[in-house]
Amino acid sequence: MLESHWVSVIRDRAMLEILYSSGLRRMELLHLKLYDVDQKHGLVTVRQGKGKRDRVVPIGQRALAWLDLYLNSLRPEIAKKPDDGIIFLTSNGVSFTPNHLSWLARQYVKSAAIGKNGACHIFRHTMATLMLEGGADIRYIQAMLGHVRLDTTQIYTHVSIRKLKQVHEATHPAARLDSDSDQTRKPQVSSD
Repeated sequence: MLESHWVSVIRDRAMLEILYSSGLRRMELLHLKLYDVDQKHGLVTVRQGKGKRDRVVPIGQRALAWLDLYLNSLRPEIAKKPDDGIIFLTSNGVSFTPNHLSWLARQYVKSAAIGKNGACHIFRHTMATLMLEGGADIRYIQAMLGHVRLDTTQIYTHVSIRKLKQVHEATHPAARLDSDSDQTRKPQVSSD
């Protein structure tokens, strides 16, 4: 059996990777069961998410690799009988409380020194913002996040204004001075 420290590190990394990859809410992650993850197809089924709605979301290969490591080498060592199938367990073999997960995520965000505060929701927010900046249609992001209303998802559009500015500077013909075709000197004013 691996030392408790390594169990925690691998489990925690798997949890954070899933939060970042899929945009799950804290409670959705805590309620995930073994049968909710389709590793072959890269999908996670969220059962009874916010508003008691189910949804299926994609999960990236990196998150799946960390999850696979945790599930196959560590979880069997800590799961207690009878096993109810909850994926993420504390080192005592019980389900996480929401506050414990938030505390844990907050510690990792703080130690990463990214200049932002937050816990579980920062991974969801970052996933949505980066997908939007990467060109994803907002309706796909809405579906991933499980938002009923598009205006709930649109809060992420204001964050991506920096990406809009980059695109504007890179593609708009009058957004920057071109030293070959534009005069870069100030116009001369005659004093007559």
